[in-house]
Amino acid sequence: MDSHPELFARVEASLARQGLMRHLGARLLRVAPGLCEIALPYSDRVTQQQGGFHGGAMGALADIAGGYAALTVAPEGMEVTTVEYKINFLAAFQGGELRATGRVARAGKRIIVTTAEVRHVGAGGQASDCALMQQTLVPVPKTY
Repeated sequence: MDSHPELFARVEASLARQGLMRHLGARLLRVAPGLCEIALPYSDRVTQQQGGFHGGAMGALADIAGGYAALTVAPEGMEVTTVEYKINFLAAFQGGELRATGRVARAGKRIIVTTAEVRHVGAGGQASDCALMQQTLVPVPKTY
């Protein structure tokens, strides 16, 4: 059972509004203060021309995980938006799923800095590093 049901519900409601994440099949795994983990299954929606996970899909997943980690520390009534991120791709993978874990590195009043680790989990459960991201976000008023 999730030990932070209110945070989980807040992130889940926001994630459900994201057409891209719905289209790609992302699912929320874990939420805690300053942390969010999201999975992205392998499918033809997330591949590049050689059949591996596309870097854009990896970047989007890392951005979302870091962003929702930031949302857990943003004031009620606020959302967050990414100002910039930098990602390093470490390895390419096919099959299985990607899991991105976002963590807040520093939460200020004007900016929030996060990191995200993206790992590939194969069909047999073996996990391998896939990408690392650092991101800057700003809190913005919630408009819905």
